[in-house]
Amino acid sequence: NLVWGYTGLLSFAQVGFFGIGAYAAVLLVVDLGWSLWAAVAAGAVLSVTVALLVGYSSLRLSRHAFAIVSLSFALLCAIVARDWPDLTRGSMGIPGLPPPTLTLPGLRWRIVDPADYYYLLMGFAVIAHGLIYVVVTSRLGRAMRAIKLNEPLAQSQGVDPLSYRLLALSLSAALSGIVGGLFVFYLTIIDPSIFDFYYTETMLISVVIGGPGSFWGVLASSAVMAALPDVLRFTTDLRMVLYGVALIAAMLVFPGGIGGWLYRRRLARWRRPQAQSQPQPQQPKAAP
Repeated sequence: NLVWGYTGLLSFAQVGFFGIGAYAAVLLVVDLGWSLWAAVAAGAVLSVTVALLVGYSSLRLSRHAFAIVSLSFALLCAIVARDWPDLTRGSMGIPGLPPPTLTLPGLRWRIVDPADYYYLLMGFAVIAHGLIYVVVTSRLGRAMRAIKLNEPLAQSQGVDPLSYRLLALSLSAALSGIVGGLFVFYLTIIDPSIFDFYYTETMLISVVIGGPGSFWGVLASSAVMAALPDVLRFTTDLRMVLYGVALIAAMLVFPGGIGGWLYRRRLARWRRPQAQSQPQPQQPKAAP
């Protein structure tokens, strides 16, 4: 949402940054003995570095070139993970990842139980969304939105589209890399399926249903997208059919996304008092 919804860049590269952060964290922990938190931070830095290289080389051409390059990049990441066994262990992956341990002054928390992992990831989600909210409601967010809506006008006001788009892409890559590094230790195994296009589909569908450029709408749609597969577990045969029907129904009910629906409701509430406060025109009196 930060890249597409606010700057207008259709990116397929997020799953690549997600997987790069995951692989970097795993290799640093397993092969070099790093702590999980240092490894996750290093994975985020690597994801940002790759994002800047991909973004700078393609955004100098056009937004369409960026979309094509980002898709090619995501596919290339999956190929490298599968065909470079000396580094990634190939299709077999790296199983048996150790559970993370959170060490604080006077506290050593070994995260083994899924409920503990839930609270860990929930804490990160709150921090990440708080950071994104600060960005999109600040001058940076207004500049990004201006670039998306009218790039020539934004340039005339001194806004550099390339810089702001690279900033949005870098922040998105950092968060994706951190999530990948944390998520893969919950799975306790990593393999090339971490680059599966399913994750890209889920991200894009969440933004479309939530409404591109809507913070609260995309937050709500992401929660629904995460819960929907579990809600539909009661039927194994029709699960994916019902999943698709639910997504189509959501698009029909919210053609502009949840964010667009919320905006129209706010606009209607604002217009209603305005219409009631306007003086009614005086009717001319009939002649005697």
